[in-house]
Amino acid sequence: MTAQSLQTDAEARSYFDLKRLSGLVIPLLLIGFWELCGQINLLPRYLVAPSIIFKTMWEMTAEGELWAHIKASFFRQSIGFTCGAFAGTLTGLLAGAFGPIGRFYEPIVSTFYPVPKVALLPLIFVWFGIGDLSKIIVMTISIFFPTYLAAYYGASSVRKIYIWTAQNAGASQARILFRVIAPSALPEIFNGLRIGLALSFVLMVTTELVVSKSGLGYVVGRAEETLRFDRMYVAIIVIGILGFCADRTLLAIRKWAIVGQLLGKDHG
Repeated sequence: MTAQSLQTDAEARSYFDLKRLSGLVIPLLLIGFWELCGQINLLPRYLVAPSIIFKTMWEMTAEGELWAHIKASFFRQSIGFTCGAFAGTLTGLLAGAFGPIGRFYEPIVSTFYPVPKVALLPLIFVWFGIGDLSKIIVMTISIFFPTYLAAYYGASSVRKIYIWTAQNAGASQARILFRVIAPSALPEIFNGLRIGLALSFVLMVTTELVVSKSGLGYVVGRAEETLRFDRMYVAIIVIGILGFCADRTLLAIRKWAIVGQLLGKDHG
């Protein structure tokens, strides 16, 4: 590598780092202005200064209260997302790969997908009680639809020549589904999973707001009732951090899966 190319790479990295740093300037200035207004008592009651928010977060963490609510919320969200994503993805792949299955599910999905699943909460609470199970069921049902549609369109758009080649080679239907159709549909599947993941956090908070005695959504609702807006902001910040980390993890898995698939094709 020549000295000129090394200099060009260094300049490119410096420019990239400068762009990343410049993206932090405006948020930091806004937080600083927010804190200044709080220190001179110019904020309305519902807008708490950042220093107070982080002080409350520290206290809730030290007492173990925040961890308990995170654990409760994460349990519901992770189980609901996993069940809904697994059922939706598998059913969508089957529906996209096999016409009769797709024709069976098409009217069902078209009818129930537009219905807000939160509207089913009263019925689900009557049938399954107000515990964790009812919240998980609502999330599972809601996440099923976007993951189903993504997997369905991903499977149905696979080039027929791939399927015909596998059939001529004597591959079974199951092998074609999991070794040909599913890998080809991965980009669409992960798009559906990402939508479902975001939806799972929305429903996590919504169900805990309606009826719950634990969880981050419960903290938000209880803080509103008692006018403890500092606790409300703590819960909102933590929800955002959890959602961001989950999304980055899913994107990393997506990159690993798709790159691994392409490398496997190259070696094959």
